[in-house]
Amino acid sequence: MRRRPASRRNLTTSRPAEGPRDFTAVRGHQPLRLLSHNIQVGIATHRYRDYLTGGWKHLLPSADRDRSLAALGPTLAHFDIIGLQEADAGSIRSRFLNQAEQLAELAELDHWAVRVNRDLGQFGKHALGLISRIAPGHVEQCPLPGRMPGRGALVADFLWDGHPLRVISTHLALSRRARNWQFDQLGTLCDVPGHVVVMADFNCEPHDPGMQQWCIENGLKLPLRPPLTYPRWRPQRAIDHIAVSQGLDIRGAEARPIGGSDHIPVAMSLALPSFRLPGEPWGADTAVVDTTDRTRGDRD
Repeated sequence: MRRRPASRRNLTTSRPAEGPRDFTAVRGHQPLRLLSHNIQVGIATHRYRDYLTGGWKHLLPSADRDRSLAALGPTLAHFDIIGLQEADAGSIRSRFLNQAEQLAELAELDHWAVRVNRDLGQFGKHALGLISRIAPGHVEQCPLPGRMPGRGALVADFLWDGHPLRVISTHLALSRRARNWQFDQLGTLCDVPGHVVVMADFNCEPHDPGMQQWCIENGLKLPLRPPLTYPRWRPQRAIDHIAVSQGLDIRGAEARPIGGSDHIPVAMSLALPSFRLPGEPWGADTAVVDTTDRTRGDRD
């Protein structure tokens, strides 16, 4: 699928600042710490009926949301790159605060970017977010295809020990057909020199055929045992993932029950192969290669 030109109309970023431009300058040869989190606009959900009884929180501000984000922010300080899904970029429900910027400030991380997917004016600005410890060399946003407009990807290019590192934050559709279109578009974004990391609510499990094919075609891998992330109160499905280039070394991946949402965020420790100490064994994490169709169906 041909990539559509990116527009900066829906893109907002932190102001450029002086500082390191390579993660090695701030992390040395320590692994990078990544987190991907569907924050559900900061709404804490504890059971299915909360979707009904707490539905008003998607339109109006709430003290619960404020407490949830205030607790989440300092925890993010332990990570180097954070991908956010279902954030709000400034409307009534978020008290007109850009939640990615708000969380970056609470985490004392200087660099953030936001891509507004659906702009409902003062009633909601559905957005993707990216927060990082160093400034990216380039940031852009790209719309993703679908039956309904409003899906997109936030793309940031970094340096890691002199190697190009592209990080993509996105949120894919519920429909399998639309997801497959979106996988095609993401494949174009992944076709760059260096390493790639895709952090997302993929809305599908690792054995989904579309995701399997996308990983194979783009030289990406997932942890051998992706953590269960949904629903938060009784996790049964692994639908939030961090996919990385085959050449990178996954040191560990786990679900971290922090913040308030209906999803549990995924944390990953990631290293370049050159960072491995002499005699240190390779980790157990490998590419997902099981192509058996075990999906339970999907909504269109």
